[in-house]
Amino acid sequence: MIIKSVNGKHPEIPENCFIAENATIVGDVVMGDECSVWFNAVIRGDVNSIKMGNRVNVQDGAVIHATYKTSPTTIGNNVSIGHNAIVHGCTVHDNVLIGMGSIVMDDCIVESNTIIAAGAVVSKNTVVESGSIYAGIPAKKIKDISPELTKGEVERIAENYVMYSSWFK
Repeated sequence: MIIKSVNGKHPEIPENCFIAENATIVGDVVMGDECSVWFNAVIRGDVNSIKMGNRVNVQDGAVIHATYKTSPTTIGNNVSIGHNAIVHGCTVHDNVLIGMGSIVMDDCIVESNTIIAAGAVVSKNTVVESGSIYAGIPAKKIKDISPELTKGEVERIAENYVMYSSWFK
């Protein structure tokens, strides 16, 4: 794994997090408890801060970055960032699933209990409404999420990644 200081800022990673051997975490990154950063994922806090809550999983090949001086990245609790997704200079609240290959751009706000579908592109300044699924390019609301879907998908995946990371410790 590459864990590197940049401009005097060093990543803060609790001991109960799993970081894959070829993950990269640099600069002003603060992670909560029970997070996992998977193979080839990159979290680059070099140009602005990245703050992550508890039980965030950053899956294989995902990239988290920010925009210099204007847009930090803040991620809440129980967030799953799918394989090869890009999360850039935005705010993601609690209990969110960001699907594989999706892109969440600068100054977006992804409210709690939402799903960003695989391959979706959430364009700059979009507010993703709580309790909804957004899909497409550009991403638009396609439907509301039932409490059962939130529990069955969003929470289940976050739970599973805590379990998966235990296999590597």
